[in-house]
Amino acid sequence: VQLQASGGGLAQAGGSLRLSCAASGRTFSSRAMGWFRQAPGKEREFVASITWSGGNTEYADSVKGRFTISRDNAKNTVYLQMNSLKPEDTAVYFCAAGKGLWGGRLSAGYDYWGQGTQVTVSS
Repeated sequence: VQLQASGGGLAQAGGSLRLSCAASGRTFSSRAMGWFRQAPGKEREFVASITWSGGNTEYADSVKGRFTISRDNAKNTVYLQMNSLKPEDTAVYFCAAGKGLWGGRLSAGYDYWGQGTQVTVSS
């Protein structure tokens, strides 16, 4: 599975961005997908995950109510809609393909990673 993330950029606080992650390979629809982020000088952290069918989602407390993860299995694409952005959301965002139907919050639950897309939120 190869993953290509896009949609990052510069936004003002309170603004919105939508990230996309296009996947190649025939196993996309049978894998959970996740978004993680890494800010400068910090460890990579979980942002959101979605099960293989899209029926269940999970969010970090810091983004709950502001970010929405979704997927389109027909397009082999997962999305992260980010609203009410804050300067502390500034990071490189990575999409990841889960090892199975459910990914969870831990990096160990994912075995394929995209290259990352930069999100910068100005105050």
